[in-house]
Amino acid sequence: MIDFILAPWPWWFSGLIISSIMFILLFFGKSFGFSANLRTMCSIGGAGKRVSFFDFDWKKQIWNIVFLIGSVIGGYIAYEFLTVGEHPVQISENTIQDLNELGFSKPTTLQPMELFELSALLEWKKLLLLAIGGIFVGFGARYAGGCTSGHAISGISDLQIPSFIAVIGFFIGGLIMTYVFFPMIFPAIL
Repeated sequence: MIDFILAPWPWWFSGLIISSIMFILLFFGKSFGFSANLRTMCSIGGAGKRVSFFDFDWKKQIWNIVFLIGSVIGGYIAYEFLTVGEHPVQISENTIQDLNELGFSKPTTLQPMELFELSALLEWKKLLLLAIGGIFVGFGARYAGGCTSGHAISGISDLQIPSFIAVIGFFIGGLIMTYVFFPMIFPAIL
């Protein structure tokens, strides 16, 4: 059994699991999205006393917090106990060349070390870039009424027009960032 768990699984398996979870959520009238957990945690912390956006019955969202905690625990278990040896990130040589032109070294982890190692926090340009990026992500998730997972997985499966529009916006924004802003920002920072 352990050999089966440790072996690479087919690409379609995750789609099968995600769609099964979506059917269950739709059956029970729930919608999925991780950014909703931030609102729930702020409400639990008492933010509803000062800001009306956080004033809601957070106990109805406890299932989503449990899902978030399960995702973190599952990721930890998979990394610590189900990873055999070193598995470097496998990306195409063209992508590695494009990243090198932007100032990134060949990736060995999921995050670029130039931005996510502790020493990056000591460089004001990198710290500012991460802070501004975090503000944009937070503002975008709030303005769009949810995050990419909520709209792309839950909203589209529920045939919600605002989710279709949001996902189209996510893709357009991603393309503009990749082909316009990345080449301007990263060579100057790295």
